[in-house]
Amino acid sequence: MAHFISLLPAIWPWFILIAAQIGMAAGRQRLGLTLLAVFTGSAAVLGLVTPMAVTIAAAGLLGAGGLRRLTGGTALFAHLALILWCFALGAHLIPGFHNLLILDQVQAGPESSAFTMYLNLDKPMVLFAVLLAWPGMIHDGRQFRTMPLLTGLAMLPALFILALALGAVRSEIGLPVWWLIFALSNLFLTCLTEEAFFRGYMQSALSSRIGAGLGIAAASLLFGLAHAGGGPALVVFASILGAACGLGYYATGRLWVPILMHFGFNALHLALFTYPGPA
Repeated sequence: MAHFISLLPAIWPWFILIAAQIGMAAGRQRLGLTLLAVFTGSAAVLGLVTPMAVTIAAAGLLGAGGLRRLTGGTALFAHLALILWCFALGAHLIPGFHNLLILDQVQAGPESSAFTMYLNLDKPMVLFAVLLAWPGMIHDGRQFRTMPLLTGLAMLPALFILALALGAVRSEIGLPVWWLIFALSNLFLTCLTEEAFFRGYMQSALSSRIGAGLGIAAASLLFGLAHAGGGPALVVFASILGAACGLGYYATGRLWVPILMHFGFNALHLALFTYPGPA
């Protein structure tokens, strides 16, 4: 807790961003966008974003908001443009976002390899865009499906067993002093954003065209490929995690289910195993 409190003078703008995310994910679009505007203004005053970054983000959000009124080939082109915009933000390719370095070459434990973590400004913009483009992801009233949910949940411990068997992780029980800032960032800036994009948006859009099974598989593979920077093994592990979360979303139609599955998996990884891998 002391470590987290020491960070508050630097990280307070992100609490406004997280409140905006929660508002959007709860279906309070006006509140979410108002808080996003407050956050953007604060970030600009503090020099965290440049006018170019604000312009690119605003253009993407405006385009996403108008996407539902398009049809045919124009709609398809607009969706592809939105996907590319989202991937560019997620890969930190858009200039002008000064993400805050919060953990620099730290270790979760003596057996863990060192890693670095930033509080992102760019990637969370994806959440707002896909909720504007595909708001139905948080209003899905589909019938509850028990077996797909149980299958998805069972895949999570199975993935840990596979990673242990292959030596991708080792047992290491304990939490580092920075666990709270990790949890805050991982839940909202990572899991909420990624699940809204890959499950709420991509999986839903693909499933509506090619069926649920292929939609889950395709979105899961894309999720894995988004982690290609970590090597082929991470692509495979991430694809399996994506499939588990995809089944959770398919089974319930509730976005919070894959968000909690994703976050729960990451939290257990940090608490019980070498993170992100053995040294």
